[in-house]
Amino acid sequence: MSDKRDELAGVIASELNKTFKHQKVAYFLDEEQNPTDISDYISTGSTILDLAIANRPNAGVPVGKITELNGLEGSGKSLIGSHLLASTQKKDGIAVYIDTESAVSQEFLRAIGVDTTKMLYVHLETVEEIFDTIETIVTKIRESNKDKLVTILVDSLAAASTKVEMDADFDKDGWATAKAIIISKAMRKVTQMIARQKVALVFTNQLRQKLGVMFGDPWTTSGGKALPFHSSTRVRFKNAGQIKDSSKKNTIGIKIKGQVIKNRLGPPMRTAEFPLYFDTGIDDYGSWLNVMKEHKIVKQGGSWYTLQHVDMDTGEVLDEYKFQSKEFEKLMNDTPELKQYCYERICEACILKY
Repeated sequence: MSDKRDELAGVIASELNKTFKHQKVAYFLDEEQNPTDISDYISTGSTILDLAIANRPNAGVPVGKITELNGLEGSGKSLIGSHLLASTQKKDGIAVYIDTESAVSQEFLRAIGVDTTKMLYVHLETVEEIFDTIETIVTKIRESNKDKLVTILVDSLAAASTKVEMDADFDKDGWATAKAIIISKAMRKVTQMIARQKVALVFTNQLRQKLGVMFGDPWTTSGGKALPFHSSTRVRFKNAGQIKDSSKKNTIGIKIKGQVIKNRLGPPMRTAEFPLYFDTGIDDYGSWLNVMKEHKIVKQGGSWYTLQHVDMDTGEVLDEYKFQSKEFEKLMNDTPELKQYCYERICEACILKY
């Protein structure tokens, strides 16, 4: 391959690397080499949402990139962020929770699988402190262990103030653009900084309504346009309904709908729906069953489901299972081969092939 390369291109690459001595900026790529390939992914806790984001199996939120989770209040942003921290710890990574809302529940974090004794909790007030902290974390990683997976969750960017704002009184003081300017400057630094490390940077953000919008998207996020521009993935969540108990009187959970409104990993505008229970978090297997019903992988008759385990190569039916929805999770955990078969069928149904 090298004998076919243009000699002048080689001279240019050599000169560029002499100019920028602090890093190798110009080089030839092999056929299988991609400098922006993602080294790892972190699960959101929802298989269906992972597939909607990454459009590939066993994926989720990308490492080395910036992800924004936005939505109205009570839509599940902080919950998804907490599930990302739990998934990071399962991969023996470091989970960092930067809290600006003073609203962390240790009981709930532990319920969804976060080891709070190993999670680094940082309580900050201003955007300047947030980005100084992120820079310090990344710098320490460079000095010690570059292969260590780290997820930094900032919950939330909308609740963070600025140093000037904290020192001022409560009167209106003109246009509040200082926060957007600071975030814009910080994003230009942070994007390149984490791209070379095994760091996933996740921000939760609140939606604001655009005044006077009759058509199109009526929602925007606070803090300017820098975060939407620099994010590789933006997911918008909304409450899609309540889940009641058997008496139909008490609400025990909600249905969450997530839409990937920006995506540089796969096709955008994909959606994922999954149930969230207040005492246990995301019901991942419940969303599996919904997708399998939607794509006719299982057949439903009344409260009973029928699932055929089919050989993917020959089409031969290997086994048949009858169950109710409450038995599905146990069935998956007790039969790993069937679980893998179901997962492959879900991937086949959800992944968009180019």
